[in-house]
Amino acid sequence: MTTYVGLDVHLRTCHATVMDEHGKILKQEKFPNERLEFERILKGIDDAKVAMEACYCWQPVHELLESMGLEVKLAHPLKTRIIADAKIKTDATDSEALAHLLRADLLPTSYVPPKEIRELRELVRLRTYLVRERTRFKNKIRAELAKRGIRALKNPFTKRRTPLLSELGIRAIDECLAMIAALDKRIREVSRELEKGADESEDAKLLMTAPGIGHFSALAILAETGDVSRFSDAEKLCSYAGLVPSVHQSGATRRYGRITKQGSPMLRWIVQECLWAHLRYDTYITRFFFRVAAKKGRKIAAVAAARKLLVAAYWMLVRKEEFHARP
Repeated sequence: MTTYVGLDVHLRTCHATVMDEHGKILKQEKFPNERLEFERILKGIDDAKVAMEACYCWQPVHELLESMGLEVKLAHPLKTRIIADAKIKTDATDSEALAHLLRADLLPTSYVPPKEIRELRELVRLRTYLVRERTRFKNKIRAELAKRGIRALKNPFTKRRTPLLSELGIRAIDECLAMIAALDKRIREVSRELEKGADESEDAKLLMTAPGIGHFSALAILAETGDVSRFSDAEKLCSYAGLVPSVHQSGATRRYGRITKQGSPMLRWIVQECLWAHLRYDTYITRFFFRVAAKKGRKIAAVAAARKLLVAAYWMLVRKEEFHARP
């Protein structure tokens, strides 16, 4: 007999509801987030299916349960409305609702990429984090210069100009320069690792044939997309990136609003960054951008063109074709 387990996962604790095929609760308790405790809770259960929400600490629990030979499904948090709209919301009711949805085969699931894709995502996101931290320190230096009325050139962080910043004798700037130097070293190391990975990936090489997509952005697109075949068409991938307009329909009236921004923010960001580099080249996407910009402005044109670039990336991966500057 199949047993259904709903897990409400937290960093240090979990709350489990174990349920049979008829919806009868066999066990419900809170326990520490440790392997021995999971083994105790699931002891004597041979055929079990487990449901848990996609929270910030889902990955180690998911990997632990998989190593125990259990079938684990990751619930989509935005679509699990039965939990979000509950009048009485506790860890026990959350885990019970997950078990019920799993038992009724109504659980809205999230995609769980294979381990190598998860590791690639971590590396891509690490480099992104380091670059953003470096930018934060650079902005701090610009603020210190402005506070003292010191006019700086547009980019004071070149090899020739950086020593001039050190000569100012401002402690805050010196500390920031030290942090920037340390971050530069780490970013170079991670970038070399990513470049090597991109050169060894056939899909990354295909994506890099599109102007504006380099080693890092190609791997970022692959890491965030995962298995492209899970998207039945390019529209589904654009929806996953949050680059489709929101729709409000009542009867025969349909209104389109701003893009949904639901899905992968990293994928949406990297495609938009690639677009600005892409616009330096004469392609059908570049011409489309300037046509839309002339009518509706550059912001709307950038979103529409980024979506078109993502559609091109989708078909490049599906058809295993290089980018065509003419459609």
